[in-house]
Amino acid sequence: MYVKDILGGKGDEVFTVRREATVVELAKVLVERRIGAAVVADGDTVVGVVSERDIVHCIAELGAGAGNRAVADVMTTDVKTVSPDTTIDEVMGLMTQRHIRHLPVLEDGKLAGIVSIGDVVKDRIASVEREASQLRDYITA
Repeated sequence: MYVKDILGGKGDEVFTVRREATVVELAKVLVERRIGAAVVADGDTVVGVVSERDIVHCIAELGAGAGNRAVADVMTTDVKTVSPDTTIDEVMGLMTQRHIRHLPVLEDGKLAGIVSIGDVVKDRIASVEREASQLRDYITA
């Protein structure tokens, strides 16, 4: 299974945010869209990822003033990305090794989607269910 298979099922929509947006503006959008992270983009270039975890760290450090900070101040800039041809096993390894939950997907240098740990878990559960069904069919046949 590949990243492109996940994107084929969930779609390639990615919410991007400007560096200048405030943490409060971003938090409102994350809640409205029911997502855990946004890609920070400068045109077609990915310059960061900002997640719920980044917001929590910002609040812990700055307290009430955190909401007025720019996304650029709290985003993760060492962004790891994957391609549509990256295997799900590679994605799981990267997420586990780097302790990250969201990976932007780049195709020919352009943002083509995002995969989350939830997408990977959902894919794994579906795979295990398919295997179990095939084994049941084999045993009863």
